[in-house]
Amino acid sequence: MTLAYLPSPSQGVWYLGPLPIRAYALCIIAGIFVAVWLTGRRWAARGGNREDIADIAVWAVPFGLLGGRLYHVITDPELYFAAGKEPIRALYVWDGGLGIPGAVALGAVGAWLGCRRRGITLAQFADVAAPGLILAQAIGRWGNYFNQELYGGPTDLPWKLLIDPAHRPADSPDIAFYHPTFLYESLWNLGVLALLLWLDRRYRLRHGRLFACYVLAYSVGRAWIEALRIDHANHFLGLRLNDWVSAALFLGALCYLYATRHKGAGDDRPGDPASDAPQSGPDGPGDSRPTGSRPTGTESDDTRSPDAPPDTGAEPGPHDKAP
Repeated sequence: MTLAYLPSPSQGVWYLGPLPIRAYALCIIAGIFVAVWLTGRRWAARGGNREDIADIAVWAVPFGLLGGRLYHVITDPELYFAAGKEPIRALYVWDGGLGIPGAVALGAVGAWLGCRRRGITLAQFADVAAPGLILAQAIGRWGNYFNQELYGGPTDLPWKLLIDPAHRPADSPDIAFYHPTFLYESLWNLGVLALLLWLDRRYRLRHGRLFACYVLAYSVGRAWIEALRIDHANHFLGLRLNDWVSAALFLGALCYLYATRHKGAGDDRPGDPASDAPQSGPDGPGDSRPTGSRPTGTESDDTRSPDAPPDTGAEPGPHDKAP
């Protein structure tokens, strides 16, 4: 008798009349809303307008969903276009199948378009959005739980996941318990979230460097979790395609961090796309002059000639004029 295990969900779809409400979609939507909320809060803390983030999200979210689906279909085309398959199902996003690398890549294109409209650099937005993005992934992974998909190999660990017979691999229908890789990745992502928030508070990484740390940490976790999964995947040189993508992202992020190692920390205040970190002066966030400096066009006391008479502010009299 098995005493410790994670049960399967009793159902993943509910109906409001003829309208299906899918848990997978709810998890994705919840992740998006939480990501936008957290990103807006972080942006406002730096002096920005929350409406900036909402406007950028209008562009980034549809692009991200499209990119995630395209990545899945391109890397596993036989699921939809092989003989006997239904190509129309490539459009059924609610059935599952969103690739994180594609979602982030194309979502970045949408974010860039939104950033241009609001006068924000993509690097500024990426650093602010990185914690919200990984939190959205942690929430979205629970959609795989409700779909009973993307689990790992058989296991007898206390946290093993019970998979219903209808969702088990065809070659092992009698094996009921598997690694809950959705849970592993969700917990890993929460750990990455904590790491990013700590790095941001401790080192104030800017210029896209915090986003690079997100890519670096996520790629490491995805690599070892991918090794546990037994779902269908195409391979190249003995490794799953996602392993190669994770390796490429890891190296790319590492190279970016090395190339920008001399860039200092900054405030990342809105309104200075050139530096990503305008300094706050005595006249407010928009004034980058050092404290105590005079506005342009005013003469300092130090610039007057030592032989000049003191300036009383009065007009010179007739006897004071030079001959």
